Amino acid sequence: MAGLTTHVLDTANGCPAAGMRLRLYFEGGQLLLETTTNGDGRCDAPLIAPEDMRPGLYRLEFGVADYYRDRGVDLPEPAFLGVVAIEFGLAEMAAHYHVPLLVSPFGYSTYRGS
Repeated sequence: MAGLTTHVLDTANGCPAAGMRLRLYFEGGQLLLETTTNGDGRCDAPLIAPEDMRPGLYRLEFGVADYYRDRGVDLPEPAFLGVVAIEFGLAEMAAHYHVPLLVSPFGYSTYRGS
């Protein structure tokens, strides 16, 4: 299976990050997609379908502060993590790229998943 997917886990509460807004950009800041994670912390469709993949540099932006504020977390102003941006490259168009985010109000981790 090719394409680009993501999964966001709220490590502060031990649950999927349902309702987190995210944006996907292509080289030079071209906005490709704005969406929100579902109840499982995933998107209902791939961020990029296999037939739409093209090599290059991408940027995923996750609205972390808005997500936690929407859940009633009292964050400082400005929040330590307002937006988490992950920049990565896609080189193999026949490959599946999965970019998970494990996040709390004060830290995050990511990796290339499967």
